[in-house]
Amino acid sequence: MNQIYTRFGKLALVNIASNLMIPLASLIDLAFLGHLSEIRHLAGVAISTVLFNYIYWTFGFLRMATTGTTAQARGRGDEQEVQVILWRNLAIALLIGIVILILQQPLRNLGFALLHTEADVLASAQAYYDALIWAAPATLLNFVLFGWFLGNEQSKQVLLLSITDKGTNIALDYLFIVKLGWSSAGAGGATAISQYVNLLLGLCLVWRYLPWGKWHSVARQIFDLAQLKTVFALNRDILLRTWALVSTLALFTNLSSTLGTTILAANTLLLQVISIASYFIDGIAFATESLVGYLHGEANYQQLAKIIKLAGLSSLAIGLSIAGLFCLFSEYLFGILTNHGEVIVQVESYVLWLLPVLGFGAIAYMLDGYFLGLTAGKTIRNSMIISFLIGFLPLAIVASYLQNSQILWLALVCFMAARAITLGLNVARFVHVS
Repeated sequence: MNQIYTRFGKLALVNIASNLMIPLASLIDLAFLGHLSEIRHLAGVAISTVLFNYIYWTFGFLRMATTGTTAQARGRGDEQEVQVILWRNLAIALLIGIVILILQQPLRNLGFALLHTEADVLASAQAYYDALIWAAPATLLNFVLFGWFLGNEQSKQVLLLSITDKGTNIALDYLFIVKLGWSSAGAGGATAISQYVNLLLGLCLVWRYLPWGKWHSVARQIFDLAQLKTVFALNRDILLRTWALVSTLALFTNLSSTLGTTILAANTLLLQVISIASYFIDGIAFATESLVGYLHGEANYQQLAKIIKLAGLSSLAIGLSIAGLFCLFSEYLFGILTNHGEVIVQVESYVLWLLPVLGFGAIAYMLDGYFLGLTAGKTIRNSMIISFLIGFLPLAIVASYLQNSQILWLALVCFMAARAITLGLNVARFVHVS
């Protein structure tokens, strides 16, 4: 048991350190854009990010499914399947990335037609999109590489990739936004280039895993129809789960934009805090996913309940601590991100909502990792759809009708609570069955 706890602790700490690179770069993006003379650039990136959340996180299954299936294959001692999973999912990711590039103009037209915002904000959003869309193949391939390294419990590689990616992004942000004055287009270009730099490094790191002596047997399995059917069934469930999650956040942001640019900017900053916390919590969730997948693969079910208790307490402590910190020091912390006083005033009106959102959200994120490790796609799919349709959507409609941002935040709380409850109800059933 001590060995399992040690593995969990090491994985969680390295994953948290790796994940911190993501919000760090995002915060610096916001700080660069938030201190420009026009707030429209910050709001424009927020709107465009909604569209990219649909485009990219729709295919988040490339990371999630790769981790769980890789960990289970390791648990079974099937090293050849570990290789097959990597190359099969890289092939799928490359194909999807190319299709996105081909369809970039229709996606752009449809996406911005559905998003409602002011004309100057829309112009900034479109400039960001036009630069970042070219990173589609690299972004999706990186999903697979990250998931595969996590499934192999190779968190140091993930940390190295994260540092390289975000370090490049920050340096290019400074060059493009501050020095060259490219505003939102510069932010998109910086992120796009950093994705390709990261991809090159990731491929170099997996080079030594190439099965040169067994390449023919591995290649035959990559496109095995029976295996592909299983892969796409799991991916479908994770895809539907991700659509429901992204739709919730997209609707939240879009409804915020109907309340005015100032409230949109304030809610964007608060969502960024939730994003920061989620990256901490995801460090716990990734460790849970890797270990649960490995334990499931070797049929060692006795450890599952103890792992989930440790992960749950750790996640909850992190979520509430971050929420409390931003509630106590809201003026100072949000002042780092923007010097627009009217935005900070709005932030302080809603900042207490972070406590319930991150309290329930911490449990929900961790349980997602648990069920992803079990590759229980239907469970997380059903939970997310129920949470969107029953937990979030009714109150969001009321908030839109009344033009009330407080009710909109209540809708997000109910969404997180519904996720935690619906997933939690399934934990005992899975442990018992196992």
